[in-house]
Amino acid sequence: MAVIVAVIVLPVPGGVNLPVTPLPFTKPPGRVCILRLSALGDATHVLPLIAALRAQWPDSALSWIIGRNERRLLAGVDDIDFIEFDKKAGWPAISRLRRTLRQRRYDLLLHMQMSARSNLISRLVHAPMRLGWNRQRSRDLHGWFCTHRVAHVPFQHQVDGFLEFARALGVPVPARPRWDLPVSSEAVSWVVQQLEGFQWQAGAGERLLVISPCSSRPVRNWRAEHYARAAQFAARDLGMRVLLTGGPTAMEKAMGNAITSQAGVPCLNLMGRDTLEQSKAILQRADLVLTPDSGPAHIASALGTPVLGLYASTWSRRSGPYHSLDLCVDKFPEAARKYRQSQAEDLRWGTRIEDEGVMDLIQPAEVIDKLQRFSHA
Repeated sequence: MAVIVAVIVLPVPGGVNLPVTPLPFTKPPGRVCILRLSALGDATHVLPLIAALRAQWPDSALSWIIGRNERRLLAGVDDIDFIEFDKKAGWPAISRLRRTLRQRRYDLLLHMQMSARSNLISRLVHAPMRLGWNRQRSRDLHGWFCTHRVAHVPFQHQVDGFLEFARALGVPVPARPRWDLPVSSEAVSWVVQQLEGFQWQAGAGERLLVISPCSSRPVRNWRAEHYARAAQFAARDLGMRVLLTGGPTAMEKAMGNAITSQAGVPCLNLMGRDTLEQSKAILQRADLVLTPDSGPAHIASALGTPVLGLYASTWSRRSGPYHSLDLCVDKFPEAARKYRQSQAEDLRWGTRIEDEGVMDLIQPAEVIDKLQRFSHA
């Protein structure tokens, strides 16, 4: 174990004084390694970068060091050498990764994760050029583990931030990013079966509202009674069908049960019953997804599904569903004033306001107004 530590803690020269000019590639690099471990939403944000690299460098071999759950999300993406890293396994996982990478040589590392752990992992990747984040977005001495930085662009959405890596490489970025997130036909068939087997209320239309009510960070979750009121309005006033989706934890199941019991309208509750691949199919089938800042918001957006995002703990300008920012109810500026006594623009980009009750800044009437506007669009 001591040998591993000695290998991975040595930073590259340069530190804070790193160039931000395009990297000097006279020809496409033969082998490129991407380091981005988490999270589910961020894994989808990398896909437009992958598409841009593939379009410009079709013969370059791409590897991606990625978390286990994130790799499952990208099932069906078969033109990348995925190197799984179990984030829960500690030093044994780092030892396994070291053995995997020992004989590999890359021309370029895209160091896209900012954490002490990922900085250590980056030293296992043998690459002479190591492109990382700009100084304003860096933390945990990230710059000391890179040779070059991307440009600083203020107030940039995460998707566009990841695409800065392409721009720093001189790779053209399309006006409309491509995601190309596949969904298996088996998962699509499963969703069809679930919808056909549920007794919807008389007169319910074909349009489907999917509510994914829980984030991995509970402070970002809206109240169950508010979701229930939105579900009731969607079903009774807009004639939509309502489906709930989420994970198998006790908290998520309790949230799903509370919503269905309080809504007063039929809701298909699939909380904890769908796999990750099946949840992708659900989000793809939806006409609209209602969710807080969470992985499903970004997965749905990557699949082209409109998302009514609920934001107060984080700012939709940075982490909202890329294609549906106009549909979001965003109270982050109010949260900044109430909980940080500051204007949102004056906070560090990416600040989270995770004070208890922050999501209560979002009122059901505001969400109902967005539902109504969506139905009439």
